[in-house]
Amino acid sequence: MKIILLAAFVVLEIGFAPPLRAAESAGFALNYIGQQIVPNKTRFKGTTVGGLSSLDYSASTDRYLSISDDRSRTNPARFYELSLDLAKFQCSAKPGMAGVTFQAVTTIQQAGGGAFEKNSVDPEGLRFDGSRNKIYWSEEGRREIAGFRSPAVREMNADGRHSRDFVVPIYYSPSGSRLWTFTGSKGVYDNLGFESLTLSTDGTTLYTATENGLVQDSPPANAYRGSRARILAFDIATGKSVAEYAYDVEPVTSVPSLLGGFTIIGVSDFLAIGDRQFITIERALSPGTITPGRINTGYTVRLYYADARDATNISGMESIADKNISPVRKILLLDMSDLKNADGSALAIGNIEGITFGPEFRGKRTILLVADNNFSRMQFTQFVALEIASESELVERLQ
Repeated sequence: MKIILLAAFVVLEIGFAPPLRAAESAGFALNYIGQQIVPNKTRFKGTTVGGLSSLDYSASTDRYLSISDDRSRTNPARFYELSLDLAKFQCSAKPGMAGVTFQAVTTIQQAGGGAFEKNSVDPEGLRFDGSRNKIYWSEEGRREIAGFRSPAVREMNADGRHSRDFVVPIYYSPSGSRLWTFTGSKGVYDNLGFESLTLSTDGTTLYTATENGLVQDSPPANAYRGSRARILAFDIATGKSVAEYAYDVEPVTSVPSLLGGFTIIGVSDFLAIGDRQFITIERALSPGTITPGRINTGYTVRLYYADARDATNISGMESIADKNISPVRKILLLDMSDLKNADGSALAIGNIEGITFGPEFRGKRTILLVADNNFSRMQFTQFVALEIASESELVERLQ
């Protein structure tokens, strides 16, 4: 199915900042190639495949890397190397997993060596830096009764050995009340920290983003309000933070079936496509609501074009609440609820948490997405392939 974007559709208003007008951004079109789904409880080299929270493609090897956010509960914190044969992807509600081949699994090691202990880490984002032969990964952090843990961005060698930590500003660290409502509480909300990572197109800068705002910046998003998240940039050479930008996350796109019911939305990953320009994923969950597809997943996923070139650099600002700043500008690229299978049925969307450029396919560049099944029998490990069909200025920047 072909989805034409930014050409002639109404731009959605976001919670804090006015959206880009269509004329201010290039046209962008995507084709839905197909999907594949890995059965739950699939085993590979002594591990349970699941919790895949990132996806990154290496053209030199034609392989992908994907981190598992297992928290070392069932198996040690790890990442997988895999291959995807896009010719075997299917526009079907029951696609199978043909063409999805797991090649290797690597244990992520602590700074002092050895695997992480159970529940001592929450890996989420991962990017491979081929020019340095290094792997960067992010840890979300924790704000729970069991304790607080600061979000982190780390570097490791290809064999999983720790290399170094990037320097995250102290005001990202959770402090104060677990429920964050008491005066003086700061840092990331629980389960809304560093879910994402992306490398700049020139290879000099590493970016991460909070899923929602920091406690001192804005409340978490729900069905009735958005949240002001932060994009954080690191200089790879020094490991120090060099810039921050405010990013406005939408309210949850579906109202919960029960008043006051659980909802969540956040930036689950993003991909650099130019100078401080990104494709961002905003993934929302509203259990009990009707979502498209054969399986009612409760998830809605939207891709945005996000441009930080004119955004205020808020680096060093402990709080941006009530501050007069310019946030990242953004415009909707794709609502994945609109995707259809070959028989016209809606594509059921999983918990999409990873995005990467893939190989050329049928003469076009591709974007690949992965869904984290949370090791739940009610969710699925899903790979979705999209073909970049436009020859626009935006696509030219991807060459």
